[in-house]
Amino acid sequence: MRRTTAVVGAAAAAVTLLASTVAADAAPRGQRPPDRPLQARVVVTTPDRAELLHERAPVTFGRAASDAPTVVVDPTQRFQPMDGFGASITDSSADVLYRLSPAKREQAMRSLFDPRSGIGVSFLRQPIGSSDFTAADEHWTFDDVPAGETDFPLRHFSIARDERQVLPLLRRAKQLNPQLTVLATPWSPPAWMKTGDSLVGARLKDDPKVYDAYARYLVRFVQAYARAGVPVDYLTVQNEPQNRAPKEYPGTDLPVRQEEKVIEALGPMLRKASPRTKILAYDHNWSTHPDDVATTPPGEDPETDYPYQVLSSKAARWVAGTAYHCYSGDPSAQSALHDAFPHKGIWFTECSGSHGPTDTDEQIFRGTLTWHARNIIIGTTRNWARSAVNWNIALDERGGPHLGGCDTCTGLLTLMDDGSVRKDAEYYTIGHAAKFVRPGAVRIASTSFGTTGWNGQVMDVAFRNPDGTIALVAHNENDDPRTVAVRYGDRTFEYTLPGGALATFTWPDVLRSRWAQVPTPDATAAAVPAGNAPDVAAMAVDGDASTRWTTGAAQVPGQHLDVDLGRATRFDRVALDSGGNLGDQARGWSLATSRDGRTWRTVASGTSTAQLTEIAVPHNRSRWLRVSTTQAADAWWSVADVRLYRSTGHHR
Repeated sequence: MRRTTAVVGAAAAAVTLLASTVAADAAPRGQRPPDRPLQARVVVTTPDRAELLHERAPVTFGRAASDAPTVVVDPTQRFQPMDGFGASITDSSADVLYRLSPAKREQAMRSLFDPRSGIGVSFLRQPIGSSDFTAADEHWTFDDVPAGETDFPLRHFSIARDERQVLPLLRRAKQLNPQLTVLATPWSPPAWMKTGDSLVGARLKDDPKVYDAYARYLVRFVQAYARAGVPVDYLTVQNEPQNRAPKEYPGTDLPVRQEEKVIEALGPMLRKASPRTKILAYDHNWSTHPDDVATTPPGEDPETDYPYQVLSSKAARWVAGTAYHCYSGDPSAQSALHDAFPHKGIWFTECSGSHGPTDTDEQIFRGTLTWHARNIIIGTTRNWARSAVNWNIALDERGGPHLGGCDTCTGLLTLMDDGSVRKDAEYYTIGHAAKFVRPGAVRIASTSFGTTGWNGQVMDVAFRNPDGTIALVAHNENDDPRTVAVRYGDRTFEYTLPGGALATFTWPDVLRSRWAQVPTPDATAAAVPAGNAPDVAAMAVDGDASTRWTTGAAQVPGQHLDVDLGRATRFDRVALDSGGNLGDQARGWSLATSRDGRTWRTVASGTSTAQLTEIAVPHNRSRWLRVSTTQAADAWWSVADVRLYRSTGHHR
């Protein structure tokens, strides 16, 4: 691919526009030296099942730049650590797995939990008692007594029911993957603790003795599971606390004030009894579901800001973070909460694939794969989630067994009527992450052009594993093939992803970057022409390559984008990313800088054929930037992202 050069006044020969300008030092001892060919493994799943976690030939990084939309992977920018990816061994899942012969059950468990021969599921969310997915004839908890009776001393508490099938499977899962994380969640307190004395619906009795008993009930569960060989890492106090009208399965309307009281009682007990176990709040949708708003009791607040209220309360001192589900809203809610409470974590804990009554297996697989790829695997993790968890790990061919609740849910594995086990879409979406992103990995920066709502571009997320490997999970949202470039350090490869495909690329982190991105949190922008809306220029400085400012008209000389950094800033390089719309780069351009917003100095100019244009401007200190077009072209001019970099002083 063609490089482009910059011209700067009298210093024309000294300033060069580099399409790929990141150099590297020698690799750490024991890792691949950077002067040897660097290759990435490539694993692909396609919506037509033609490839299922299929390992293709590796792709080699080269030094040539690319004209394609370029995913810049930057290990120096780090975000949240990862606990893992997985699902739930519900009572129904356990029943399904125990219908298999011991040999086939072991094969299924290895396919799920073994990091080498399977996908290495690393996170499980376990119901405390019954959920809608139980094989039993009636719902239950671990301390049930006859109607009208109570058991405040918890004399009847027992997890014997889980010892039949669930706990043996959990112990085997931990043997296969010792790094497995377990989160536990109740669908209901015991009925004797609730108004109406029913597991289905109603509320916890507003009585200090009940709050104390419920907290002790949860602690007893954590202790019993630990003695059974399955320590609990995280605990929520109620599944979906705003689901006020569950469909014939356990559920509890737990208003914020009651969740806070439970947490206040539970926190000190849990810290003493099981210090490893952390409390997560909420455990419900990205936004309050309209049905939950509609069922709010008259005169009460629907509490659409539920997690904000909990994290603003005194109970927050006992809370590690917030758990989310997928059934209303979108993953951006996680980032909004993180921005408000940056010292509290985010976990994504439930999303089930589902389908219409007449959907074919092909439609279900394609729809689930593509929706979960962009929303759950990539969408949640790009929005601070430390886990991405589906619902049932295994179901039968009819989506059961279940008692009330969802009758169209799907699992990672499906037990077919002929006794075979089929791996379905959720197996592969979770697999593309769990198998290659290990517990303790950290999300790192990567340019992403797709959106959770679908815009037909390539969406991705990147991680650095504890062993020093990088994993890039990418999804082509379009039904047609899409080509992207991946840039790491001063190396680049191009890859064409099949329509709708989910792919994982992995390679060793062996390069030390010569450049560090300069944060510009206060940057604002204005443009001529303004674009589609007066504030659309802000999309060029929002740090999101899936949004863009665009002229909305053909390029003519004199169009320009002005960026106010908010303060005088030192930088050595400017990157202009035109995003995923191929051909939207400025054919001819000039870059000017200013310290006062009135006097401008042209520091570089040139032409470009690439979506990513990088301009070397050594030792520049300015507050304002102005990028202008200098040539005419039929294509629009778009800027999805303006990034500044400073030299780190690292050289080969």
